[in-house]
Amino acid sequence: MKIEFNSKNYTISDKLKDIIEKKVGKLDKYFNDDAEAKINCKLEGNTAKLELSIRSKGLFYRSEVAGDNMYDNIDLALPKVERQIIKYGDKFFTRLKKDSLSSQNFLFFDEMPVFSKPEVVRKKTFDLEPISVEDAEMFLDNVDNNFYIFLNRETAKVNVLYRRNDGNLGLIECNY
Repeated sequence: MKIEFNSKNYTISDKLKDIIEKKVGKLDKYFNDDAEAKINCKLEGNTAKLELSIRSKGLFYRSEVAGDNMYDNIDLALPKVERQIIKYGDKFFTRLKKDSLSSQNFLFFDEMPVFSKPEVVRKKTFDLEPISVEDAEMFLDNVDNNFYIFLNRETAKVNVLYRRNDGNLGLIECNY
C-alpha cells in the first residue's frame, strides 16, 4: 500500500511516520497492490487531528479523529476504517483482496461487529430555483440543518453548502 503524508501546523516525526506506516500497512490484508492511503495530520489549537483516507479500486474509506496526540489518534482511526471495510465487505468483496474477510481474523476486532441498517424515515421534495452562493449562505443560517442544497445561478449546477466542524462553510458542486 502506498502511503502519503501531509501536515498542517504539525511536524510529523520519523518515529510517528514509521509507526503509522506499520499500523496502516496491516490493512494490506484487505487490499490489492493498488491501494493508496493518505494521512493528514494537523494541529488546531491544542487538538491534534488525524485524517486517514484509503482508496482502492473505486472504494473509499475515511476516518477523522481528534485527540491529545497523533499516536493515540492512529489507534482510534484504524478500527473505524476496518469497521467500514467489514460492514461493506459483502457488497464489494470482488474489489477486496480474495478471502480477506472470510477468516474473520480481524485486525482490531475480536469478533464480527454488529451493524444496524439505518432506514429512510423521511423524504422531502423541493423545487430548485437558481440562487447565488451568498443567498445560499443566508438560507443556511435560516434553516435548522448543517447543509443547504441549491441550484447555483452562476454554474447552473446543483450545489451543497454545508457547515464544517471548524465553523467555516464548505461547498460541494455536483457533476452529472
